[in-house]
Amino acid sequence: MSKLAIITGSGQGIGEGIAHRLAKDGYAIAVADINQTTANEVAQSLQDEGYSAKAYLVDVANRKQVFQLVADAVADLGELAVYVNNAGIAFIDSFIDSDPNDVERLLDVNLKGTYWGIQAAATQFKKQGHGGRIINAASLAGYEASALQSAYSASKFGIRGLTQSAAKELAEDKITVNAYNPGIVRTKMRDAIDKKTASIKHETVAQQQANCLSEIAIGREATPADIAEVVAWFASDAAGYVTGQSLQVDGGMRFH
Repeated sequence: MSKLAIITGSGQGIGEGIAHRLAKDGYAIAVADINQTTANEVAQSLQDEGYSAKAYLVDVANRKQVFQLVADAVADLGELAVYVNNAGIAFIDSFIDSDPNDVERLLDVNLKGTYWGIQAAATQFKKQGHGGRIINAASLAGYEASALQSAYSASKFGIRGLTQSAAKELAEDKITVNAYNPGIVRTKMRDAIDKKTASIKHETVAQQQANCLSEIAIGREATPADIAEVVAWFASDAAGYVTGQSLQVDGGMRFH
């Protein structure tokens, strides 16, 4: 059976880009998403291109479901090699007006979901006995917090912490843990962010997007494929001596 890459939140956006990129590197792909319809569509598109792939329904906020995802995908597609904690959500609102339910759900998905993913993947890697790669989705907002994204920024700072802590603990088992930190990536989620931000700031969406674009040194927004290349590198032999790192992929928005 093939080496397996499990990618959460891969029914669309960045996760879909990662799924296609890792498939090109020879991985069987577990397309894991809370949206069964889009997961099925991505898995089918991979199969149509001749790759091994299967869709899985999962809510990463549910630890039991995350562990079951790993068990099912390994049984169906082969030994786990890469686990990508890509699933995440965002909402835009002022700090004091943020709805408690929105805050709790975001932290459950982004932060706890990544925690459970690391646990489940590491447990499987230890069982297999010869290491593996865990790759987490952080964000530029996890280096410099964004206004109107308090909970999101907190979750992404937290994911960087989880990445470092897990890397220190799991290194003895030859398991590397790293994170990618996107800036502005044009996805459906980014469209919603721009729309809500523009509304709060009493700007047009075009003005909001132009303001953001002016901060990118390279002069363009990222595509999911840009982010996927970094994930593929973390998964490759070339990154075998890299662990605990959070790499910015933001076109030069911020320098640290």
